[in-house]
Amino acid sequence: MADKIKGKGVISGIAVGTILLAGQNLDGYLVNYKPGKLDAEKKKAADALVTVADSMKKSIDDFNEKGLKEQAAILEAHRMIIEDPALSGAIDEKLDECGSAPKAVLDAAEANAQIFEAMEDEVFRGRAVDIRDVGKRIAKYLLGIKEPEIVGKVIVAGKEIEPSVIAGLPTDKIAGVILGAGSTTAHAVIIAKTRAIPTVVGVGDGIDQMANGDPAILDGGTGEILIRPSDKERAGYDEKIKKQEELKAFYATLKTLPAKTLDGAEVELVANIGSPKDADAAIKDFGATGVGLFRSEFVFMGKTDIPQEEDQFKEYKAAVEKCATVTHGEGLCVIRTMDIGGDKPLPYIQVGEEENPFLGYRAIRISLKREDLFLPQLKAILRAGKFGKAAIMFPMVINVQEFLDAKAMVEKAKRELASEGKDYSDDVQVGIMVETPAAAVMAPILAKYVDFFSIGTNDLVQYTLAVDRGNAQISYLYNHFNPAVLRLIKRTIESANKEGKWAGMCGEMASDPNAAILLLAMGIKELSMSAPSIPRVKEKIRKITSSKAQEILDKVMEMEDGDKIRDYLAALVV
Repeated sequence: MADKIKGKGVISGIAVGTILLAGQNLDGYLVNYKPGKLDAEKKKAADALVTVADSMKKSIDDFNEKGLKEQAAILEAHRMIIEDPALSGAIDEKLDECGSAPKAVLDAAEANAQIFEAMEDEVFRGRAVDIRDVGKRIAKYLLGIKEPEIVGKVIVAGKEIEPSVIAGLPTDKIAGVILGAGSTTAHAVIIAKTRAIPTVVGVGDGIDQMANGDPAILDGGTGEILIRPSDKERAGYDEKIKKQEELKAFYATLKTLPAKTLDGAEVELVANIGSPKDADAAIKDFGATGVGLFRSEFVFMGKTDIPQEEDQFKEYKAAVEKCATVTHGEGLCVIRTMDIGGDKPLPYIQVGEEENPFLGYRAIRISLKREDLFLPQLKAILRAGKFGKAAIMFPMVINVQEFLDAKAMVEKAKRELASEGKDYSDDVQVGIMVETPAAAVMAPILAKYVDFFSIGTNDLVQYTLAVDRGNAQISYLYNHFNPAVLRLIKRTIESANKEGKWAGMCGEMASDPNAAILLLAMGIKELSMSAPSIPRVKEKIRKITSSKAQEILDKVMEMEDGDKIRDYLAALVV
């Protein structure tokens, strides 16, 4: 009988493999390490910082070349940690105390990590994992430790999985990921999601029941994990895997079909992307009819200076051209202007540390104050619009004046392009993300000015419910079916439709097939999600009529509890 562990499934799919514990213990290596004289140890540490940073730079360039912008950005953040003078200074201090280069590196990283871990904000707490990862990577280089050879498929498990572990393993070697912490925004989870690797988080001390090489089965849908399963238990999952493959084959047949209800109501199913290559895969492999969210901040990350207009233009043009190849649907590419802030540091934007970067100097607030950042980006998007259908989306808008100021910058960008003799599209839609309660409440007014809304549920839910979605102790409160959230969403969609504008959604809720029924009845026109989620949502939409969806919505809007709404929708057979 297997040991059964329960966590929270965050990336669906069944994984079978052997456990590979992340977070290799270095104590034995440290005991056997023979330090030299203090000056020699300091030189070793300094040289290691340079060598590891250079190695990361090569990995960053490789990821960028392959279009893996998210992974490149994560490693770039690590490289910035290495090159921060605060780290080298702390290592020198620790070396004066212990005299051992690898131990000093680990001690300095741990001291810095504990500072971040004590902060209230989830994003800053999450940086503690990155700092420890960097420290361990440098120490392993100093100790001459090679990465273990991977045989067969592995399920990577750890209380805190170092992002470099996931980033450094080939996708075809990783069957699944198990994370002890409950954060769905951890860098390890972000990388797993871009690779569609089944993942379970929040297993806590369940990690202690696992050992390297243990056979295991993971269900990313239910959050169930079996360690050392019996032949009978394995056979049961073999049947599930067979059905999973059959379902995958069925989903492939839906790729070229529209997301249309039985009575003809259609919704655009589009993709969230970080690079043009993501758009290509979303359209070719999953039938996306365009892009609902191009996270342009990944164009800005991994750079030491502001990316030039021409560099940005090439990225946006490539994505717009990919969308123009769709054989059905609108082929629209919605490009969000950079959502950079205290939680996503850039060397050329001195934001400074903030108590709560999610409520701080970020996104449109930076753009409106930094014309040197904002104007080249707008010009690049307008130019890309000549090669297909493009739209500009402003993040974190909370009032009409912010939108009007941003729209004025679009007009200025057009005037500059005209004076420079550069071709640009004068038919680029301009809209906003509705991701704050303020924007949702003001939707009837904002709808008079914008061309479209795209509802960002990740932030809208946590701001509305005052729930940090990465906090395991209160994550049960984070629910996009909460009646307060549903009312704000319904208000936003109805406000857009009343003014003859369209409303879409680009948060995690968009990838929930059960939510799609409600959103369809509310009048949503577009759902944007991670590409692998498109077939599941399309299947649900194609099985229902508009009248049935409306009947379900009416019932739900009378209900008073988000958990009961979720359970009711899960039990429906449509």
